[in-house]
Parts: sequence; structure tokens; C-alpha cells
Amino acid sequence: MKKVSIKNVVFGSSDLGLIAGPCVIESLDHALKMANAIKEIADKSGINVIYKSSFDKANRSSISSFRGLGIDEGLSILQKVKVDTGLPVLTDIHEPSQALPVAEVADVIQIPAFLCRQTDLLIAAAKTEKVVNVKKGQFLAPWDMKNVITKLEESSCVDILLTDRGTQFGYNNLVADMRSIPLMQELGYPIIFDATHSAQLPGGGGKITSGMRDMIPTLAKAAVAAGCNGIFMEVHDNIEKAMSDAATQWPLNDLLSLLLDLKSIKESLH
Repeated sequence: MKKVSIKNVVFGSSDLGLIAGPCVIESLDHALKMANAIKEIADKSGINVIYKSSFDKANRSSISSFRGLGIDEGLSILQKVKVDTGLPVLTDIHEPSQALPVAEVADVIQIPAFLCRQTDLLIAAAKTEKVVNVKKGQFLAPWDMKNVITKLEESSCVDILLTDRGTQFGYNNLVADMRSIPLMQELGYPIIFDATHSAQLPGGGGKITSGMRDMIPTLAKAAVAAGCNGIFMEVHDNIEKAMSDAATQWPLNDLLSLLLDLKSIKESLH
């Protein structure tokens, strides 16, 4: 398996990498507060972290839902987070035209699950020469990601991450199939497990997506035990007032204890 390094975060080694942050950028002050807090917690746990937050959530359930601050303000905030904390940052793109401006700030460009087969989007991300993290669509089998990897590789992308975020299971439900982790690792790149989105009940709240937050630790521990190379978690300091994915963001105050559990499981595998 190829190792993918983003500053001090290495996916594909014996260590467990972490991608964490609020679902959406809410303000500069909140982003800096969250990034500094997550960095401190990650340092205590001994796990290196990439800060994640989105400048736009183009796939919200309702047209009235908060989408974000937009690309210009969002990238400005992420740049300040990088300078203030020294953390690498990850954010997602929804259109090919966003790839180049995002690449000027982000260390990792993420392709949302719903868009993982969009050829032009994948090519645009690959051409930036940044690390590209593709979330497996809920509608795809693990082995279907081979075609996604081929699109990236043939567009000169050499550093690829794949993230499993659950598979559609009937209406308004997901199932996390831990077989997906070793199956996708056979494709040659590190596999991240998205422990918070995998706990969602898509559209289960009518105009909002609901979820089962109490299942997040179980899913995360199972994924680490199954051999994933990293964990993706959306984290918030006030989950009840989070402006996106409030039902499945993990409480900041509970992050350290969960990370310590995950690190212990990872170390037991070696």
C-alpha cells in the first residue's frame, strides 16, 4: 500500500491518522477556536491531525439550510487556521472551477461522496497535484472505486485517499460494512473511515438529515480494528447549535477519550 503524507500526518503507516473539524465553516473565531482545541487534544492523544471544514455544503437536504460562507471567505479563514495552528487543512470542492483556488490553500482536496464519479471534478482535482481524498458514494460497492482511482491516476494524481462513509441500506439508513476497508485497501491506497457521516440517517429528519450519534464510537472502534488507516470525524464544541450535521457531529469535550481508545486499538494490532 502506498503511504500518503500530509506534513506530519501519514496514512498507510502503523500510525493512525486523523481528519477532524466542524462540518462547515461558521466564522473565523469559531474556526480558530476549534482548530486550536482539536490540535491540543490530538497532541495529548499522540495522533496527528488534519483540520477539516467546508466553505460550502452544496448537498444540504433543504434549500433553506445554511450552506457556508462561500469560497472566498472560507479559504481566507482556512489560510488563517493554517498560519495560526500549523495544521494542514482539508476542504471539499463541488465544481471543477473550484479546484485551483482551493489548491492554493488546502493541503488535501476532498471529493464529496455524491460526486465521486464526476469525471471532470476528479480530473480538475488531480491536476492540482494535491492529495485527493475521495469519499466512496453510498451507492457504490467498494470495488467500484477502482474506476475512480483510474480516473485520478490517468490524470497524474499520485497521492490518493479513499474514505468509506457507509452504504445506503433501504430508505433513510446507512450500514457500515467493515469489509469495505480491506477490500478498498487492495486498490493500493490508504483507507479512511468516516465515523460521523456513517452514523447518519440521510433525510431522516424531513428537511434535515438525522443520525445516531451514540453509534459513532462503536463504528470508529470497529473500523480501526478492521485495519483502517485513518479516521474522519466532524467535531463541534456545541453540537446542539451546529449549523450543519448537528445530529452526528462528535462533541469536542468527548474527543480525547475516544481518540485514546482508538489509538489503543490501533496499537494492539501491531
